Amino acid sequence: MNTHNETIGKYRWTICGLLFFATTVNYLDRQVLSLLTPSLSEEFGWTNTDYANITAIFQFVYALSMLFAGRLIDKVGTKVGYLLAIAIWSVGAIMHAYAIPIGNSYNTIMSWVGIAAVPASIVGFMIARSFLAFGESGNFPAAIKATAEYFPKKERALATGIFNSGSNVGAILAPLTVPWIALHWGWGSAFIIIGAIGFIWMIFWYFMYEKPEKQKRLSQTELEYILEDEAVETSVEKATPKEKISWIKLLTYKQTWAFVFGKFMTDGIWWFFLFWLPKYLEAQFGLVKTDIALPLTALYSMTMIGSLYGGYFPMYFINKGYNAYEGRMKAMFFIALFPLVVLLAQPLGHISYWIPVILIGIGASAHQAWSANIFTTVSDMFPKKAIASIIGIGGMAGGIGGVLVSKLGGALFDYYEGLGHIQTGYTIMFVMCAVAYLVAWIVMKTLVPKYNQITDL
Repeated sequence: MNTHNETIGKYRWTICGLLFFATTVNYLDRQVLSLLTPSLSEEFGWTNTDYANITAIFQFVYALSMLFAGRLIDKVGTKVGYLLAIAIWSVGAIMHAYAIPIGNSYNTIMSWVGIAAVPASIVGFMIARSFLAFGESGNFPAAIKATAEYFPKKERALATGIFNSGSNVGAILAPLTVPWIALHWGWGSAFIIIGAIGFIWMIFWYFMYEKPEKQKRLSQTELEYILEDEAVETSVEKATPKEKISWIKLLTYKQTWAFVFGKFMTDGIWWFFLFWLPKYLEAQFGLVKTDIALPLTALYSMTMIGSLYGGYFPMYFINKGYNAYEGRMKAMFFIALFPLVVLLAQPLGHISYWIPVILIGIGASAHQAWSANIFTTVSDMFPKKAIASIIGIGGMAGGIGGVLVSKLGGALFDYYEGLGHIQTGYTIMFVMCAVAYLVAWIVMKTLVPKYNQITDL
């Protein structure tokens, strides 16, 4: 592969590196709250339902914003769209440090119109999470669009897997840094320091990213390689009058609905693992924030394997003669089987908390492999001008799924905690996590049984 890159050039992998670091920052900012939740819940008296509401508002705003983020990025372009997204989410991340004064200000304003006050900590964090979600909704539409611009179809799943592994690195770095920062400088400092990293990334993106056709750092050989399978799409786009693609038009395709359903069923599972694992380890095994760093680091280290090899896995089938979509769907079927091991997390949890950590790690790794491929099904079948919009629609569906999973989890955990058996609540949730991918694959395959590229947009 090194010889291949040296022959044609490798600047496209520099762009992939920028996407990787942006996604790392994205998940660092997203993960700070969940790591501090055990201590914040104690300090502010949050119930599981309170925490579920705080996470659910993030997912709800993220879902709605994804719909418009994809549209905006298609309109303003990848470079400007990404800069706007990371600037907004970095501000949102820092706002968490000021959640209490924000909450008090909200209650003061609401009192003027006769609306009852809400606990300042809850409303303040909900407002901050909303800003974070609004900005973060632009990450994946921009990253997938950049991948489609800089990589030929046969390399897109691998590139997506590489940049998507940034979510794992962010999840690994967070438990190694956030508790230490909070312990030495306070929980507010953790939000400020982590949130400020995004502004550094913006400098590199501004100076290093241009569309391939305008990128002076690309060799002519690498540019031709990137565009090698775009001849048909380019000719179709030139022959088609440029006009705004309506959401209604996009929703008439089964390919759109396959992606939407796949995201709806599976995004919430990853967010459940991301947002609830620290509370799970505390509630069921009595681990405090200083104890959870090692198991969380181990778990998210496992997910890097899924992200990287999941992106490469379809190449095995493509090299055997399958087209990109068919090879990807075959790979996704086998990936969908791995989360079934999560069914054993609770039955074997009495042996050691490391058993569920490892089994959930396998399930989370499978999600990252799944994610690398489901994103790429969009660029397999849709022209570049529609990719970010489709990603946005699917992201909205995934966000709605995440809201439902989070709200259901909070209600189940409070109910069974009241009965003195919170383990049952986690058992129910783990069953959902285990089977979701297989259900999603079956529906996706039913909707789009064979490769069918969209050429009439």
